Amino acid sequence: MSIFPPRTNLLALIGVLLCSQLANADTIRQTKGDYEDKFRQLDEALPTPNVYRNAAGEPGPQYWQQQVNYKIDVQLDEAKRRLTGSQRINYQNNSPHTLKYLWLHLDQNIFKNDSMAEMSTDFGGIGRRGPATSVGSGDIAARLSLDELRRQQFMADNELGFKITNVKNSAGKALAMTIVGTLMRVDLDKPLKAGQTVDLSMDFAFNLVEEDAVSARSGYEHFPKDEREGGNDIFLAAQWFPRLVAYTDYEAWTNKEFLGRGEFTLEFGDYDVQLTVPADHIVSATGELQNSSKVLSSEQLKRLQQAKNAKRPVFVVTEQEALENEKTGTNKTKTWHFKASNVRDFAWASSRKFIWDAKGYEQGGKDQPFVMAMSFYPKEGGELWQKYSTESVIHTLEVYSRFSFDYPYPVAQSVNGPVGGMEYPMISFNGPRTTLQDDGSRTYSQAEKRFLLGVIFHEVGHNYFPMVVNSDERQWTWMDEGLNSFLDGIAGREWDANIPWGVEARDIVDYMKSEVQVPIMTQSDSVLRLGPNGYTKPAVALNILREVILGRELFDFAFKEYSLRWKFKRPTPSDFFRTMEEASGVDLDWFWRGWFYSTDHVDISLDKIYQLRLDTKNPDIDFQRERQQELDKPGSVFVERNKAEGKVQWVEQNKDVSDFYDANDRFTVTNKERNAYNKFMHDLEPWERAAFERAVAEDKNYYVLQFSNQGGLVMPILLQLHYTDGTSEEQYIPAEIWRRSPKAVNKLVVTAKDKVLKEAIVDAQWLTADVDVENNYYPRRIIPSRVEAYKSEKSKAKVSRDIMQDSKTKLKEPAKKLEDNKGAN
Repeated sequence: MSIFPPRTNLLALIGVLLCSQLANADTIRQTKGDYEDKFRQLDEALPTPNVYRNAAGEPGPQYWQQQVNYKIDVQLDEAKRRLTGSQRINYQNNSPHTLKYLWLHLDQNIFKNDSMAEMSTDFGGIGRRGPATSVGSGDIAARLSLDELRRQQFMADNELGFKITNVKNSAGKALAMTIVGTLMRVDLDKPLKAGQTVDLSMDFAFNLVEEDAVSARSGYEHFPKDEREGGNDIFLAAQWFPRLVAYTDYEAWTNKEFLGRGEFTLEFGDYDVQLTVPADHIVSATGELQNSSKVLSSEQLKRLQQAKNAKRPVFVVTEQEALENEKTGTNKTKTWHFKASNVRDFAWASSRKFIWDAKGYEQGGKDQPFVMAMSFYPKEGGELWQKYSTESVIHTLEVYSRFSFDYPYPVAQSVNGPVGGMEYPMISFNGPRTTLQDDGSRTYSQAEKRFLLGVIFHEVGHNYFPMVVNSDERQWTWMDEGLNSFLDGIAGREWDANIPWGVEARDIVDYMKSEVQVPIMTQSDSVLRLGPNGYTKPAVALNILREVILGRELFDFAFKEYSLRWKFKRPTPSDFFRTMEEASGVDLDWFWRGWFYSTDHVDISLDKIYQLRLDTKNPDIDFQRERQQELDKPGSVFVERNKAEGKVQWVEQNKDVSDFYDANDRFTVTNKERNAYNKFMHDLEPWERAAFERAVAEDKNYYVLQFSNQGGLVMPILLQLHYTDGTSEEQYIPAEIWRRSPKAVNKLVVTAKDKVLKEAIVDAQWLTADVDVENNYYPRRIIPSRVEAYKSEKSKAKVSRDIMQDSKTKLKEPAKKLEDNKGAN
């Protein structure tokens, strides 16, 4: 019972809350001086450990996640380009909470004209993955691109989005549903308690989008020039059925609207899917084919068996067979039956144009599944796909498994289609292909080859992150794209180190010093430049953590520990940060704070170097040194000009008037100085005297190097010292040198007597993303800027990490696009 009247009680409560918030703010506010603690622990930024996620960054004793199983039957109407299906869903509530309703994703609704994504898209393409318009310099003047015009027309001419009907429970009772943009709430007829399961069913249908028109993550691509009347299509189906929204311990329902950028947060489950398509189509899908004898010829089955032990990929469906399929078409259908266990999504592709090759991959891990690596592509894929697609799939599995865990699924597939690059469990859509020449031959450029390799490494790599290590893509893009870009960079360099893969420290310099940078820990839909922010910067950060700060042994152990802890589970950023610290044994809060929570950049300047000599206290030594230093100085111009004019000094004219000091300079040693030295040595302890005498005898060089932190981001100082004798050495100064003075520090460097310092360089190998090379040298020298040097390098390579984000959209001219994007990072 309250002792206050109601209003007074409310005001008092508000006051208590405000005081609590202010007190908490005071604990982290700097009010005296300008000191900034770059090494402040992340305690106040990270969620409090609990029974679900502990302080070590591993799943807690009461960790839980939901289980959702699907049984789906769907038909592809090729003429109408429409999917019609029905599904039964089994939802198991493993949470400790009672649920009164379920939320489902309806991602196809993003293509409706009144969708939040469409209505909130800034003119110019900001916030949408589709083609951007070109905005003029005036406030109003703009030029509408043909791609944008085509998108607008396609959306106006087609009825898009899901049509959902017959939502029922297991007893056939209709359930109330409410559609909210790209989400749907289904109200249960009775609350679903902890540990219980519920079954529901529904019918759905939607018209597939032309990917080339709207730049989606899936859709169809039309080939009007094929011999078959009307041409042929490649169909890529993703986000094609109503999927359960993830319900988590950290956010409950993760029901954020789909705006086009932030990808998908889903639950694991088992899938039983039947796909009815034209009888001459070849289908690739998540999972294992259950009825191969009904959909493949005996010869094709034989080839598939041969592929298991083949040295090079074997054609299951040959190019000639695909060309024959292209010519006619059929009104008949076939049903392809797939099953997949413990996956978080299901995607598929279908076309009569598909060539299919395969090669088996035997994993090293005991009791791990044998993997069939497979590729599906039209004749337009040509020799480029025949040579490299399936082989690069296997290479990806080999590299990623070494850093995380053996690939847990029986198939890994690369499918060529209109999407530049997109990933799903066991299957990825990858866009690059060959170019048709005037003589009918097909060729590919160096850029197209590199793009194909890079996009397959990346998209197949997503099977590990986030398809198995199931992070929340809608919230934290970097947890899948950044980690994956880090690993695909390793895969790329282990494939061919001569190709610049775009994940070196130098690749993020321009972005790090730009004004469009936002913290990595920004929700994906709010990021200004997703490519550098979600892909390159976190990948570079992990490279630096591995190669500069922790070293490979500690990093690899910790990263593998994170992967194993969260295999088939849902980690958050705090779980990653805590695991990397706990498993490596190194405090990394300063690193996460700087690289992931701030927009500081690296710019360590070597401002000055002072050369010191040991004060020996012996006047016979020190006075002689001082005399030599005086002689080394430039002479007086005044005195030299007086001599030239014949002026004679007074002491020279009056030599009969002189004393001791005229015959001796100020560096002449007297008994007074010698007596003081002898007393100093006498008063030393024996061990002090021995150490002092040794230091005097060695006569080492002492240099004080002055550094300033111009960019704000504290980092280790990688110092390269060059000596006058032609030798050099490297010194590693840990980031902790900035702990008490984050803006400027001094470092004493001691060298042997014969090691006279000639030059010092900070970050000579460009390992830390330092944005300014000019202030890294002492003494200063005339050098090309890092920007110009790197632009020159990139113009030759024509490769950019931004492409990996842009690859989620259609690339009509890969070589040109790569060139156009070369300076993006």
